[in-house]
Amino acid sequence: MPQLSRLSLRPLVIAAALAFGALPAVSPAQTTPFVATDGTLLNVSAQAEARRTPDIATLSTGVVTQAADANAAMRANAEQMAKVVAAIKAAGIAERDVQTSGVNLNPQYKYGDNQPPTITGYQAMNNVNVVVRDINKLGKIMDALVATGANQINGPTFDLDEGKKEAAYDEARRAAVEKAQARAEMYAKTLGKKVRRIVSISEGGNFAPPRPMPMMAMKAMDRMESTPISPGENVLSVNIDVVFELGN
Repeated sequence: MPQLSRLSLRPLVIAAALAFGALPAVSPAQTTPFVATDGTLLNVSAQAEARRTPDIATLSTGVVTQAADANAAMRANAEQMAKVVAAIKAAGIAERDVQTSGVNLNPQYKYGDNQPPTITGYQAMNNVNVVVRDINKLGKIMDALVATGANQINGPTFDLDEGKKEAAYDEARRAAVEKAQARAEMYAKTLGKKVRRIVSISEGGNFAPPRPMPMMAMKAMDRMESTPISPGENVLSVNIDVVFELGN
């Protein structure tokens, strides 16, 4: 019987040894793919810009009211804000370009020495974000908002229509590629080599808008011809990294 037991265990021992031997001792780390080449790899970074006059403006406007009790503050705010919204619609602003950004009601406190704070009234705020797609009308629209009761205006900030923005980025991309190509040719010529091919190209971009106008918090505004607006230029820049292969 002992002999039979040793014989019956032998296949199991062999199978286990084969199984463990088939497993790697350490799992190999995944390596980054590399490009097989007999040439020289050159990494070139290039940046280019496209400038456009913005055609869209965004501003935040609203009403702040105060009253002795919360209901009175909210009612007064609603009445005044309704006039502001009516002025926005009268200016031809589409509903899709008007979005409420916040409605707030906060107690106002009086603080005294060695005294707990006491509520003296309430402040209600209602603000909306407005997109103006005709910048030439922006000054008059802002004046109309104040004339109808808006006492908070923040902005404007300027932007481009999406189609025009993408076209401007494409212009910057083409200029960046040409700049990278010219730089690679310069390096190759200096080294007595030629540019064989582009191995890889990657892009990163950023958008540098003009500085917005400062916030205006207004209790009242004297009538003017129109609030002057200067949209300036938007600068759209693209950064690319290109790997070239140089050879003889």
